[in-house]
Amino acid sequence: MNNLEFRQQVLDPISSSFCAAKWYNATIWLGSGQTTSCHHPPAHLVDIDRVRANPKLLHNTDQKKEDRRRMIQGERPPGCEYCWKIEDMGSDAISDRVYKSKIYPIEALNEAFVTAPDADVNLRTLEIAFDRTCQFACSYCNPAFSTTWVNDIRRNGPYQNLVSDGRNHFTHTHDSAQQFKITEANPYIDAFFAWWETDLHHTLQELRITGGEPLMSHHTWRLIDWFRDNRGRSSTRLAINSNLGTEVDIDRLLASTEGMAIDLYTSNEAVSVQAEYIRDGLIWDDWANNVERLLDSGQFRGIHVMATINALCLSTLDQLLECIMNWKLEYGKDAVSFTLNILRFPSFQSPLVLPDAQRTVYRQRLVTWLEHWADSEFIHEHEVNHTQRLIDYLDVVKTPHSEAFDRPKLLNDFRQFYTQYDQRRSKDFGAAFPELKEWYNLL
Repeated sequence: MNNLEFRQQVLDPISSSFCAAKWYNATIWLGSGQTTSCHHPPAHLVDIDRVRANPKLLHNTDQKKEDRRRMIQGERPPGCEYCWKIEDMGSDAISDRVYKSKIYPIEALNEAFVTAPDADVNLRTLEIAFDRTCQFACSYCNPAFSTTWVNDIRRNGPYQNLVSDGRNHFTHTHDSAQQFKITEANPYIDAFFAWWETDLHHTLQELRITGGEPLMSHHTWRLIDWFRDNRGRSSTRLAINSNLGTEVDIDRLLASTEGMAIDLYTSNEAVSVQAEYIRDGLIWDDWANNVERLLDSGQFRGIHVMATINALCLSTLDQLLECIMNWKLEYGKDAVSFTLNILRFPSFQSPLVLPDAQRTVYRQRLVTWLEHWADSEFIHEHEVNHTQRLIDYLDVVKTPHSEAFDRPKLLNDFRQFYTQYDQRRSKDFGAAFPELKEWYNLL
């Protein structure tokens, strides 16, 4: 059953807005005590006093229970706007609620639908972040997820004259994102390990660790050690996000996970100078070499490249996809894969801020790339769908999201941000993106 058939024959008959992620999936930032059902809806705070007594409330918050009720009734929770915008492009558009539901048995979907919305549901897939420690300060990230971004704001002050950044990504150090010092006891982390030790390790299909940079957190290594020392106690698949930067201890990762067959997720959306500009702290050659070291080891179930599609990555995105396909040809179809996740916030970095003519050029490059690879035995259905979805998005969608400011304000902020970004990071927009230099200089 392909993705469209799954949506039409399985999901929509349950409810036109049903998404299993609201029941079975969670992202939890233990440093801030916040959670969400996936990476699209805004995060919300977990009650610190209630979770001490019931660790399951790390996931089963009042907000999620209300969203479940809406979905059962066929209503669209507003926080899930990303998927509604995709689906409203056309009757055959595939949003992420399909991908985030298809991973579970149909019986589990039906069980969720008949479960009382206010019940505490056992997770099946979980993504956690222990803290925000990170050696990168990517342009579309912010201090909530990177200590290097924190240092930028502390050293240079807030970014100035941004009018469309409604979430204030770049105006303060987001201290609420790290409520406890690294050396202090964190009740959210304590609650996670208590839940994990009691029954979570029995119910989870997959546990994914994110950050920050997870491999710079001692809690990550504690969890890896648990899996190594307790083989057979849990059937949970372990996955780790990593930027695979120069400072990441690849030797320790390979030694600690030998024989465990984990998944490794890494981020990139461009190549060479463009990648290094977007993801400040990245050295392209080191990243590519680290990916190849992990592929050469043969001890990972898969290496998954997550691309955050922003205005700047489109200039070399097709080259990155070509690089990934070459890895597939060498190491196998399942050894490495990619997803294309369209950035909405900060909205002035959306690909939709680009001039129509340039967006058309980038769109055509992707069309050409997909025409070449669409029928290859080495490409997955979801990779074809993600690429086609981006092609359609660049053609059809005109605003990043319903709360986005008008275009002049987005363009103002684009110029304001990258002017200051260049000054703070010793970069040069025009040198990195010559195709955009003339347009940028006229903003």
